[in-house]
This record gives sequence, C-alpha cells and structure tokens, in this order.
Amino acid sequence: MTNRITDIPQRQAAIVAGIGFLITLIGAVIATIYVENLIVPGDAAITANNIIASEGKFRVGIFGWLIAIFGDMVRAWALYVFFKQVNKSLALLAAWFMLVHDAILGSALVNLVLGSLLLSGADYLAVFEPNQLHSLVLLLANGFNSGFQIGLFFFSFHLCILGYLVYKSGFVPRILGILLIVASSGYLINSVGKLLSENFPEIIWTVFTLPMIIGESALILWLAFKGGKGSTVG
Repeated sequence: MTNRITDIPQRQAAIVAGIGFLITLIGAVIATIYVENLIVPGDAAITANNIIASEGKFRVGIFGWLIAIFGDMVRAWALYVFFKQVNKSLALLAAWFMLVHDAILGSALVNLVLGSLLLSGADYLAVFEPNQLHSLVLLLANGFNSGFQIGLFFFSFHLCILGYLVYKSGFVPRILGILLIVASSGYLINSVGKLLSENFPEIIWTVFTLPMIIGESALILWLAFKGGKGSTVG
C-alpha cells in the first residue's frame, strides 16, 4: 500500500519546500525586528524598558518565531519527500533533526513569553522590585538565546545530511551540497562555541555567514524553479 502523504509528484514537493522556506524567512525577519532588536545584551534596564515600550510588537515577534517553526516543519516534510529516492533513511533522519531543532526552539520561546508576563504590571508581581524584574527578564532572554543555540546544534546536522543527499543525488548541482555542508559546519561551530564560551568571537560566525546564506538560498531557488520537473517520487 502506498503512503498518500509522501507519494506525491517530486515537483510539488520541491515547490512546497520553497514555500516552507519562504514562511520560515518571513517569520524569522518578523522575530528579528520585533524581538531581537529590543534585547540589549548585558543591560537589563534598557532591555526591559524596550519591551515595555513595544509590548505589542514584542508579542508579534514571538509569534514570528512560531511562523518560522511552522515553515521549518513544512520544509522538513517536503525535503524528505523530495530526497527520499536518494536515501530514504538519511532523508528521514535529516527531517527528524529539523524537527528536533524546532521542538527546542519552541520550548525556548517560553522564556520570552515569561519575560513579557513579568513586565505586564500584574498585581501579583508587586512583591518584586523593578530592578529584580528587569534582571529576571534579561535572564529569560539569555535563556532563549541559549535554547536557540542548542537548536542550531541539531539544525547543523540537518544541513550536513541534506548537503550529502544533494551531493549524491545526481540531479541537483553538487556545488549546492558542498555549500550546505560548509554552512552546517558554520552553524555547528557557532552553536558549540557560544554554548561553551560567552566570549566566542563573532568573526567566526561572520566567516561562515556567506556560505550559509548562499547554500540554503541557492538550494531553495533551485527547488523552486527546476526541482523535480518531469519526475515523480514513488
């Protein structure tokens, strides 16, 4: 018996993967504008005041991360369908690494929700001094960032396996696979480095930024315009 969920034209899977990536990109941009830009590392008071002044936008930013997670899940499924003919087990493993990344990111988002609640001005928070609340909010923001880095640790393995599948496929340009593997190394080094040291040099992240952007974007563009034309996943 065939599995109707994954037995779809490869071209459709490629398009869905592109749509998933676009959804993720939109969500991440919203989150960066309305969440990341409000958090000032090491300054609890400014961070708290930024969030209080832009409470609505902060919550929209949290929702942006949810949008990004949804896009990731769509993309993980579509990429599995597209690459399962290359190696079904590895394609499934790559999808699972993406989903683990999303589960960790989703859990880390609770920190931002709690931070927003601490600044809500509710009566039960009157037992805390303002500076105590501000410090707790920054602590929770740091907790989210740490969770984000842990998620990237697993995402790096998703990209590495995906790069291998691209390289071995024979129907996707191999250069894209190489770029994805290089990008996965960047995510892994950055994730481990920031988890092990607060003074991890940002220059290392900068060095890998270009292959990260080019690798993921080029694959999605290839999938959107050329992926699966004239072929079907069975």
